[in-house]
Amino acid sequence: MSGLLPQITSLTEDMKGWRRHLHAHPETAFEEHNTADFVADLLTSFGVEIHRGLAGTGIVGVIPGKRPGTRSIGLRADMDALHIHEETNLPHASTEPGKMHACGHDGHMAMLLGATKHLAANRDFTGTLHVLFQPAEENEGGGRVMVEQGLFDQFPMEAVYGMHNWPGLDVGHIASRVGPVMAGYDIFEITLRGKGGHAAMPHLGTDQVLASAHLITALQSIPSRSMNPLDSAVVSVTQIHGGDTWNVIPSEVVLRGTVRTFETHVQDMVEARMAELTETVAKAFGAEASLRYERRYPATVNSAEETAIAMRVAASVVGEEKVDADCQPTMGAEDFAYMLQARPGCYVRLGAGPGLGGCMLHNPGFDFNDEILAVGASYWVRLVEDQLA
Repeated sequence: MSGLLPQITSLTEDMKGWRRHLHAHPETAFEEHNTADFVADLLTSFGVEIHRGLAGTGIVGVIPGKRPGTRSIGLRADMDALHIHEETNLPHASTEPGKMHACGHDGHMAMLLGATKHLAANRDFTGTLHVLFQPAEENEGGGRVMVEQGLFDQFPMEAVYGMHNWPGLDVGHIASRVGPVMAGYDIFEITLRGKGGHAAMPHLGTDQVLASAHLITALQSIPSRSMNPLDSAVVSVTQIHGGDTWNVIPSEVVLRGTVRTFETHVQDMVEARMAELTETVAKAFGAEASLRYERRYPATVNSAEETAIAMRVAASVVGEEKVDADCQPTMGAEDFAYMLQARPGCYVRLGAGPGLGGCMLHNPGFDFNDEILAVGASYWVRLVEDQLA
């Protein structure tokens, strides 16, 4: 990784300290008040003009270059933690029971802070850089809220870029692709209701547990039998709630889960087919059913020009042999998608190696790999130098 900037490498210990402080003090969606204060204080110490309040705890830092110009781009890092009880036993482990930076957002903030410190001190670019610290990426759509509250109206940007650490990808490798790189994410809740009764006399009522079992099986037929095999979708039932004791058939069973898709027409089809199956399967067993289907995050779709730029910059940092410009998409979801719907841009994966003890993202044993801090920060700096030359 000869392309790493010496000035950034010298900031590694600072970034490590920031990262570990943030890891020890996690805050979840829209509650990142102390996190935002910590980030804002650092940005202010770097001489960065800051704006607070978008999506509640969001921060936008504005950095004009030395040379005037109309061009402007944005770099984004997410701030929130997850509702997970940490099990790493590390010195910097979470001090908040039931909350943990299990997705590496602590590292994302640290890398962008390191790049910002360097760029604010040098400003050897034309136009304006915006650094975006976004709340509530995990499930609650903080990116959507920032856009809805006028992010790009208040801070004009011609392109926006994001990055995520990626356990399982070799350390220092960078991967992305044109088009969908992460899936859209929807949730559903199905409630089956009927006449419960004694388990020894099921003929006197309706069996909502049996109906739910058949419905779960039927839902799995949507990807395999209702859609083009060349398209992609995942329907996962992740919760089943019903019943309180051994010998009573409950009058109500609730199923919950997620749907992942890349294309809007597939998303439309899955939702419609799920509604049909819910009604007909329930009716076949004498039960009634209702479906609540909620579209959460759209697919994360990279634009062609900005992805080409990102891959060129990545190669200058880590070498062409460590860049994958046509990586396989993932069914995971990301609310950076809302920013990419509003502006062109690119979302890249930064290789983090095998993960601490083999632990991947959203695992109670996960910890961000500090070895990649300088890589990510150098990528950000090179991207600004390239785009705001």
